Amino acid sequence: MNQRKYGYARVSSREQHLDRQLEQLKQYVPEENILTDKASGKDIERPAYQALKGALGLRKGDVLYITSLDRLSRSKEDIKRELQWFKEKGVRLKILDLPSSLITVPDGQEWIIEMINNILIEVLASMAEQERLTIRKRQREGIEVAKAKGKHLGRPRIVMPENFGEVYDIWKAGEITAKEAMWRLQLSSSSFYRLVKQWESSMINHK
Repeated sequence: MNQRKYGYARVSSREQHLDRQLEQLKQYVPEENILTDKASGKDIERPAYQALKGALGLRKGDVLYITSLDRLSRSKEDIKRELQWFKEKGVRLKILDLPSSLITVPDGQEWIIEMINNILIEVLASMAEQERLTIRKRQREGIEVAKAKGKHLGRPRIVMPENFGEVYDIWKAGEITAKEAMWRLQLSSSSFYRLVKQWESSMINHK
């Protein structure tokens, strides 16, 4: 059975670029064998990665190249499960920023690489997870600071025009169209109907 080589690259969002990872992987893997995802590393439910693990993907004797361990996941538990999966399936994982994983040893001495990798992977997995937790902590702190300063998070609030009630009444009476009402109030369609909902809700509450 011929050994097949695959590559996998991932970035966390559509705004980020895969170029650097692809250039590194193309030194080891045919370009057509490199699969990519633009998705968070918080879990492993990503289309390209799952395709690699599917029936038409990796099989015993194949090699998968990644640029760094956190391209698989930023969760320590996920990383451990994935490494176990590769081991059980007989797939060799080579990590470009983990040189020991690239070493070739004589048959029967693979345990040397496995021992070294297990130690390094444990450390790197812990670092990847810690980085993920730190990012989440900073995001929460940023939200709390913004709230403390009175900043509104999310969609900006719409100021209800002073003549909204008057225009609303004649619109409801059928004297003008919704388009005419929006023009008089200088509101977009979404803003107009959002304010209509607020207005009608307040009317119900005051009955």
